[in-house]
This record gives sequence, structure tokens and C-alpha cells, in this order.
Amino acid sequence: MPLPTHSRYDYSPILHRPPWRWPNDTGLAVYIAINLEHFSFGGGLGAQLALPPPTQPDVLNFSWRDYGNRVGAWRLLDLLKEYEFPCSCLVNSEIYSYCPELLKTFQGEGHEIVAHGRGNHERQGGLAEDEERRLIAEATEVLETKGGVRPKGWLSPWISESNVTPDLLQEAGYKYTLNWASDDQPFWMRTRSGSHIVSVPYPQELNDIPTIVPNRRSHVEFVDMIICNLREMERQVERTGQALVMGIALHPYIMGQPFRLHELRRALDVLKMRQSAEKIWLTRAGDVAEYFAGLDLKASEVTEGGQ
Repeated sequence: MPLPTHSRYDYSPILHRPPWRWPNDTGLAVYIAINLEHFSFGGGLGAQLALPPPTQPDVLNFSWRDYGNRVGAWRLLDLLKEYEFPCSCLVNSEIYSYCPELLKTFQGEGHEIVAHGRGNHERQGGLAEDEERRLIAEATEVLETKGGVRPKGWLSPWISESNVTPDLLQEAGYKYTLNWASDDQPFWMRTRSGSHIVSVPYPQELNDIPTIVPNRRSHVEFVDMIICNLREMERQVERTGQALVMGIALHPYIMGQPFRLHELRRALDVLKMRQSAEKIWLTRAGDVAEYFAGLDLKASEVTEGGQ
């Protein structure tokens, strides 16, 4: 009996795909994703610095996460300005109710807004289809109304999907999803309408939460991971001619801590040097999706077996 499958794409080995390049004939696109998140007080999900208390409210962990919006995000914003780097902001729509000036400042600096659900205290994967549709519509409407620009990309809180999430996103007008970490290149995903939605690689390992919180690796190791990943991906580009994507996921309550910011500069210095040498395309996730969608590649060549 065959295993259940998602039927969104077929197996496609990366070395058997047609070669292509990013703008300015670069082989590696790099984007920085900063997660701007808000959490319910006294309940729901959330990363934990320490074991939660036996009863709510969990002031320690809630306030640690809230440090990101009050302090850490502002420091990361200043750091991006210093290096003149763009970023993709993965935004809970509840941010507009809690600290709208933070999001307006990121937008004012030209950073991309990516929808990231309503709040990071909830998962959408367990909802009925109509409920999930309403969640997507609510988050989208808030981001569009308050921010003035309809988001083109979506990342589910906790990467939580139902069996119809890609369909609902495509039907809501989304052009790309960051939920699927199954490749180093963008690829087309099938939806029930017959249209496709682009999957842009989002990092689950070059991501400060899994690295530093549950896996208990140091911020120094995390920065080393970023630099090693960059260098190895550049080698792979040179060896194979395949254009690749490298994402870096940061959460302000983690990497916005001063001692971690200090070390993060080491990775940003390397990125700046590679950018100056025109070895990488330092960009935003939405730009990756848009450029890929505009390539003269058939969906079957890059997602559906393309050997």
C-alpha cells in the first residue's frame, strides 16, 4: 500500500534541473527574515527561555518574548540600516494592535512585509477549512489596511499547515509560501485550482529559535553556521552551476540581545564583503519569488520530476 502523499510536487533531484542564474549573473540569493511576533498573555504557544510556571500567567517567558518588540527589533532595524541590508519582516497581524510604530518604521525603511498569521500563540493547521480561510483573510486584511500593501508571501506560525493551506493561500491571492523547507531552490507547488504557488526556501536550521532555544547551541555557533552555510553554498554554485537560495531567520527577542548582536555582526561583515564582490544577491524573499516566477521555466521542469 503506497504511503499517503501531499501531491503538491513530484520528486526532482537538484543536480538534474536546468541551470539558471539570479540577477547580475549571481548564483546565490541570500535573504534575512526578521520575525515580528506577538503572543497572547496567559495562554497559548510561545518559545521558552525557562520552564513555565505551574500556573499562568507565565510572566518570565512572555516578557522575554516581548523584549523583542520593545528593544531587540529596534536594534536589529538599526543594524540593517548600518549595513544597508534589506530584509523580509514576517509579521503577525496583531503587531498592528500592539506596537504599530514598529512595523511602520520597518516599512518606512523599505523592508518587505510577509504575512505570518494573527499571533504566534496559535496554530492554523488544526482549524476547519472555513476557520482557516477566515484566519488568512483576517490577517491579510489587517496587514493590507494598516500597512497599505497587500502581502504576497505567507509563513504560518509554527509552520502549521492543514491539508488545504497552500490551496487557501493561492485562492487568497498569495504568490509564495515559506512553509516548505524541502529545497535550496524555489519551486512550484500545485493547488486544487490548477494554478501554482511558489515555494521559497525558509531556513529551519539557520534559524535562531531551533538552534539556540531547544537545541541549546550558542549564538557563536549559530553565527558560525551562517558563515559555513554561505561558503559551502557558494562552492555548490561553482561546482554545479545551480542557482541557490539561503535564508537566515532571526527573532528579535533572541538575536536582538546585545551579546548576540555583537556576534551577529561577524556574519553580516562576511555577507557585506560577498555582496560588495557581487558574489551574492542580497535581497528579500518576495524578490526571490518574483524573479523565479518570471523565469522562462516550465513548472514541470522545476517541480514535477524535471529530470
